[in-house]
Amino acid sequence: MALNHPSFGNLADDRIIIFDTTLRDGEQSPGFSMNLEEKLRMAESLAELGADVLEAGFAIASRGDFESVESIARRFAKDGPVVASLSRASTADIMSSIEATRPAARPRVHIVLATSDLHMRVKLRMTRDEVLERITESVTLARNHVADVEWSAEDGSRSDLEFLCRCVETAIKAGATTINIPDTVGYALPADMGLIFSTLMNKVPGAERAIFSTHNHNDLGLAVANTLAAIQAGARQVECTINGIGERAGNASLEEVAMAVRTRQNALNRSTGIRTPNILKTSRLLATITGFDVQPNKAIVGRNAFAHESGIHQDGVLKDASTYEIMTPESVGWTTNSLVLGKHSGRAAFRDKLKALGYELGDNALNDAFRRFKDLADRKKVVYDEDVMALVDDEVLRQHDRVKLTALTVTSGLHTRPMATLKLEIDGEEKEGMAVGDGPVDAVFNAIRNVYPHDVALKLYAVQSVTGGTDAQARVTVRFEEKGKLVDGQGADTDTIVASARAYIHALNKLLVKRERTAPADLHPAA
Repeated sequence: MALNHPSFGNLADDRIIIFDTTLRDGEQSPGFSMNLEEKLRMAESLAELGADVLEAGFAIASRGDFESVESIARRFAKDGPVVASLSRASTADIMSSIEATRPAARPRVHIVLATSDLHMRVKLRMTRDEVLERITESVTLARNHVADVEWSAEDGSRSDLEFLCRCVETAIKAGATTINIPDTVGYALPADMGLIFSTLMNKVPGAERAIFSTHNHNDLGLAVANTLAAIQAGARQVECTINGIGERAGNASLEEVAMAVRTRQNALNRSTGIRTPNILKTSRLLATITGFDVQPNKAIVGRNAFAHESGIHQDGVLKDASTYEIMTPESVGWTTNSLVLGKHSGRAAFRDKLKALGYELGDNALNDAFRRFKDLADRKKVVYDEDVMALVDDEVLRQHDRVKLTALTVTSGLHTRPMATLKLEIDGEEKEGMAVGDGPVDAVFNAIRNVYPHDVALKLYAVQSVTGGTDAQARVTVRFEEKGKLVDGQGADTDTIVASARAYIHALNKLLVKRERTAPADLHPAA
C-alpha cells in the first residue's frame, strides 16, 4: 500500500528515501569543515546524485550554520530535494530551523530528543513524563509552521522498547510525519534493529501514518548492516553520509547502502532514487573539499574496490568479470579508459574529458583549469584521468579561499641550508616572505607562518602518488591541530614541494573556516 507523505506524495511500497546528512552529521567529524561555497557545491552534487533529503545543518548552532542552511534552502527554492535543519526540542531551535529552511520548496524541521534512561538522567535531567510532554510541545510547534516534521529518538537503540513505543506514538499524534530511530553510539546489532523497527511498526497506534527512518553510527563497524536490517524490518528512510563520514567512526555510508539495495534487490525488494554512476565523483568531491581521502579498500569508492591482484582472481575476471565482481565499475562511476590526454590536446577534448569525469565548469573556471592542464602536460608525458581530477579539484575548488599561493621558490641541496621565498594573496592583498628550515618542506611551512602568523601543531604530513611514474603528480596531506580542533588539507602538483605548500595552505583555509563557525560543543546533538 502506498504511503502518502507531505513531501513525497504517494510513496511506492519498494521506495527507500535517502536522507543525506553529510552536511550536518558529517561535518561534525573532527577535522571536517566546509565554507559556504563548498557546502553549496556539495549540496548541488548530492542533488544530482539523487538524494531525497539534504540535512543542511544545525541552524541555531551559529550564524554561519544558519546562513548555510538558508543558502541551501534558497538554492532549492523551486525544486530539488527536501531541505532539513536539525533542532533540539526547544522553541528557539525549532523557530531557527523554520526560518532557515523557509525558502526551500520542500522544507523539513528535524527535532531530536533523547529517550534512553541514561541520556534522560545524565544529559536531559528529565523524567519520562517530562520527555513525553516535551515531544508533544516541540512537534506541535513545528507542525504549526511546516507540513514535514521529523522526530528522532536520540540513543533510540538503547532505549526501553516499551517507553520508546510511547514516545513514537506521542510524536505521531502531535503530527510527526517521519519517525527516526538512531543507533547514536553504534551499539546495536542487526538483530536489535530488526526487533526495534518491527515492534514499533506493529505495536504503535497510527504507525501507518508515518515514515520510519534509521540512522546508524559505525562504532562497531555495523552501520550499514544495521541499516539493511532496519530496511528489512520496514524502515522506509535511510540516514547516511557520503564516504560514511560522521562523528567518531562515522555513519552508514550512502554509497554502500545504495549499492547493496541495487545489487541485492532480489533479497531486499527495495529501490532508491540514487543515480549510481554519480557516486564516485560525489565521493571524490567530498574528499577534496574536506581534505580526507577514503582508504584504498573502502567499499565502492576505494581505489582497490575493483582491483584484482591475485592470479586466480585475474584469470577469472578476464574470462568473466562476474566471477569476482558483483557490480561493474562503471555502475558507480569508475571509467576504464584513463589514458587520453597529452600536451597536444585542445580545449574541446579537455572539456569533453571533464564532462566524462563529472565536472561542469563555467568559462572562467574552465580557462583556469585548461591553463593548469597545459602546464601539467608540458611536465608529464601522459596525463591520466586521476591527474585531471587532482588538477581541477586542487584549483577550481580553492577559488574562494582567503589565503592563496601565488609564487614559490625553494633552494636546497647537499651542504646547503634550505630556504623558501613565497608570495601569498591574503583576502585580496599580496604579501611575501622567506624562511629557512631543516628541509625544503620545513622552510616552506616556516615561510607561510612568517607571512601569515599562526600557531598550530602539525600532526600529519603524508605524500602519495596520484598515478605511476617518476613524473607523477604528488598528492600531499597535512593535518593541523589548534586548541583541540583538527583540520586536514590536500594539495597536488608534479613538484612535491609545491604540493606541500598547497596542502598546508588548504589546511590553513579550513582552519579559518573552522574558527569562524565554531559553536559551543553542547550545541551539537549526536543523533
